[in-house]
Amino acid sequence: MPFVRNAWYVAGWSRDFGAEIRALTIVDQTLAMFRAGDGTLVALEDRCPHRQLPLSKGKRIGDTIQCGYHGMTFDRTGACVRVPGQDNLPASAYVDAFPVEERHGIVWVWMGDPDRADPATIFDLPEFSDPAWHLHHGDALHLRANYLNVAENLVDPAHVSFVHPTTLGSSASENVPVHVSTKGKTITAWRWIRNAPPVGFFQKFGGFTGNVDRWHYYHLYLPSTAVIDFGSADAALNLPEDERQKGVRIFALHFVTPVTEDYTIDHWMHIRNAAVGDDAASAQMDAMFRIAFAEDKEILEAIHIEEQRPHKRKPIRIAIDKGPNVFRKRIRDLIEAEATEDLGEPVRSTFVQHD
Repeated sequence: MPFVRNAWYVAGWSRDFGAEIRALTIVDQTLAMFRAGDGTLVALEDRCPHRQLPLSKGKRIGDTIQCGYHGMTFDRTGACVRVPGQDNLPASAYVDAFPVEERHGIVWVWMGDPDRADPATIFDLPEFSDPAWHLHHGDALHLRANYLNVAENLVDPAHVSFVHPTTLGSSASENVPVHVSTKGKTITAWRWIRNAPPVGFFQKFGGFTGNVDRWHYYHLYLPSTAVIDFGSADAALNLPEDERQKGVRIFALHFVTPVTEDYTIDHWMHIRNAAVGDDAASAQMDAMFRIAFAEDKEILEAIHIEEQRPHKRKPIRIAIDKGPNVFRKRIRDLIEAEATEDLGEPVRSTFVQHD
């Protein structure tokens, strides 16, 4: 399936980019990225229009990139500013430049029509800037799997009981109903497990020993950003759903970036309302997340291999697939919309519609 291109995708953390040229791929488009002299990030098409050598094989000259084959040089807008051996610059001698934004230590690149790039649509949460919450950038999980399967996994609370039985889930939740809402732009799936033993994650981090009430709220923002609001509270508190901040509450954020149809990078981080400013707690949580996400990786990569094999019958769908099914349809609709051009309401049209 093609990709949604009119969207902001995460290229990495701000700490990942410096003055050197870095090559990366998003939605099958190769990019050459670097931090210019004024600190802003530049993203150019990583292919010289002359002999197709990746510009990332060239070198920086100030805020320009010189191709490593014949020296054609491109500025930060993608315009060719030098062709060695001639004075004229052909009109076709350019590379595409992609809009880049940095927010909260996260680097976003717009991969579609640059005229439609609106920084106001970049994903945000109030907790990013709230001093009562601790923001911590994690790692990049590389998966040999299609990004749709990776994103679906992040709006699926039901898998936690079986894939993460010692870290994020337990058998206590196997038959607890999952609620799903597809109203609005966000797909949300959630459930509460009341008066149950704490899972491994909150035994280690939350310090809970007695029974807890715990929750999972999975929010999926198109095309592929997921926020998992999860936590635990002493069961004796009997917290209402809208008072989750009184427990140990964590937002696990997953910025799922399609690289190719067979390769996805999940940049993950978290925001928490406990152990604010405690770097040791961040390291401890990273270690636990790495174990859990390695469990996801094993499952998703195995699924991807099987999807490439011949099928004798169609895969089945069950009740817990409501969120993923809606997600797939919305992705298809976005891709179809990008494949056509809407000319707007007709003027003096001879076409009359009656339904």
